[in-house]
Amino acid sequence: MFQKINIVPRWIIFLLDLAICTFSLIFAYGLRHNLDLTSVEVPELARNLLIMGVITSLVFINIKTYAGIIRYTSAQDSFRILFSVIISNGTFFVLNLFFISFTNRSFIPNTVLITNGLTSFLFLITYRVMIKYFFMYIKNLNLDKKRVIIYGAGEGGVATKRTFDHDNSVNKEIIAFVDDDDRKVGKTIDSIKILNAKRLPELIEHHEVDEIIFASYTIPSEHKNEIVDICLANDVKVLNIPPPEVWTNGQLQFNQIQNINIEDLLNRKSIDIDIEGIGKMLHNKRILITGAAGSIGSEIVRQLMKFEVGLIILCDQSETALHELYLELDETKKDQNFHAFIGDVRNEKRMDHLFNTYKPHYVYHAAAYKHVPLMEDNPAEAIRTNVMGTKIIADLSVKYGVQKFVMISTDKAVNPTNVMGASKRIAEIYVQSLNNSLNSPDVIFSNGLSYINELDVKPITKFITTRFGNVLGSNGSVIPRFKQQIEKGGPITVTHPEITRYFMTIPEACRLVLEAGCMGKGGEIFIFDMGKSVKIVELARKMIRLAGMIPNQDIQITYSGLRPGEKLYEELLNDNENTLPTHHEKIMIGKVREYLFSEVSKQISSLLESANKNDDRQVVLKMKSLVKEYKSNNSIFEELDELIGKEA
Repeated sequence: MFQKINIVPRWIIFLLDLAICTFSLIFAYGLRHNLDLTSVEVPELARNLLIMGVITSLVFINIKTYAGIIRYTSAQDSFRILFSVIISNGTFFVLNLFFISFTNRSFIPNTVLITNGLTSFLFLITYRVMIKYFFMYIKNLNLDKKRVIIYGAGEGGVATKRTFDHDNSVNKEIIAFVDDDDRKVGKTIDSIKILNAKRLPELIEHHEVDEIIFASYTIPSEHKNEIVDICLANDVKVLNIPPPEVWTNGQLQFNQIQNINIEDLLNRKSIDIDIEGIGKMLHNKRILITGAAGSIGSEIVRQLMKFEVGLIILCDQSETALHELYLELDETKKDQNFHAFIGDVRNEKRMDHLFNTYKPHYVYHAAAYKHVPLMEDNPAEAIRTNVMGTKIIADLSVKYGVQKFVMISTDKAVNPTNVMGASKRIAEIYVQSLNNSLNSPDVIFSNGLSYINELDVKPITKFITTRFGNVLGSNGSVIPRFKQQIEKGGPITVTHPEITRYFMTIPEACRLVLEAGCMGKGGEIFIFDMGKSVKIVELARKMIRLAGMIPNQDIQITYSGLRPGEKLYEELLNDNENTLPTHHEKIMIGKVREYLFSEVSKQISSLLESANKNDDRQVVLKMKSLVKEYKSNNSIFEELDELIGKEA
């Protein structure tokens, strides 16, 4: 009822302020006579009320103290009122001085003026503040409050509770804490009971719970997913607090408590890596990261910054993205030595200058084109970057005696159905065959000369390949795209109702890259445990529900059909490959087909010739000849598979 009250007209506020100033002057006279109003001379009081009324009216009209909306009174309004009171009482004081100078007597005591100034300001501010808090109280009546359960009775849970206490605008009532720690169960925090987390499904289903806030950082992802599913089924909103390191000045703010992200539900338990072993390997070493400004490359850089490395060389052709990374590192890692190097991995002379200048000990090669539809339309460019770029960096690594070369590959290289995946598989083949050739007495380069003699270095470089699936939040990932579509009101576009993908977080993938690089002896293709594959349409539905909406009612899900070269599901091994375990449970070694380096070099040289001529048809034909398992899917190049089949 009170929330529907219209804003009061300005003239009413003006009259109300004038009435309060009138009462203030009468009150000031009363204080001077010890509240005995019979001692006050009525003609003098009436005259002074009239004078003060005229002065105050003129001041209020000019300063517009009545213009503000009272329920939204701010500090600026208070200063305006203070200024008005000083001007009006000051004017009266000056008039009184003139009267004294001419008549030798005053018509208002100075004590009354001073008292009036103090009380009028106090009364004008007090009634405004009272109205403001009255509306705030009405807004926050218990009838409107949302019933909230906080998951976690530790530091995060207490901080969340304190945040609600200190913010009067919060319309929430905490009905309980829940926690997994049996030692806390049954106790209270600020008179709110801590219940066993096992009772949470029961509380959700049988109590009027509006929201659940995850304020614990140790909840297993699987358990969190179960709770979220129960919440969504019962129309309970799910919120999350950020980690303590991003709190404002060490204190959690209400606006930092936000809807839970889908990434939080796809995260798996933290991966342990050999920090000590990696640290020893990288200590005081010069490390080159190609594609350093990309989502994977930049995270590798951040991970490397945790170790005592000698120099990190950030190589990328994207000036803006590299500059942003440089600024980030310059602000947060002032004690680290790093250098930003603008360069294209396809430019052999520029890359040779890089290697000759910095002579890196380790190379993490993350530079690549990776968007499937774009590469399907531009095969020659895919080959020039993903194959020629890799070849240039790999050859220079041998020439300049790099100790380890770690290549970032993809699950799309397995049984490729698109140009991008096939180009990455060819890069894998070149790197692995080069590694094997360096450890073989028959080392023949594509021009027929001895590889070692031509490069004139000792073959110490160990080539290692890491292969994994989609990473959450990377450039081009489906999740940011879905978020944008939800913010626009839909629809969400999914290519196929049965399409599935593997997911892992960028930090998780990059930690495994560092671990694989540390354990690699050369020639391995390391395959990461990606967990269970996720059905994309189910991912879309859950994201819509987490945003507080209903799939296919508030936000539509439409199917656009598989894009050129796209698979329904991704694989980490082809049918002819299997794996060997390592000491790390999340990392396996793929047993893949081996190729003779001399033959691979000749085929790649021919492939690059076609790419440099921009002959896309010949490029794809030669790719299929080199990668026998490459079969195009939903692509204009499917006809080439039929052609090759007829020729066979």
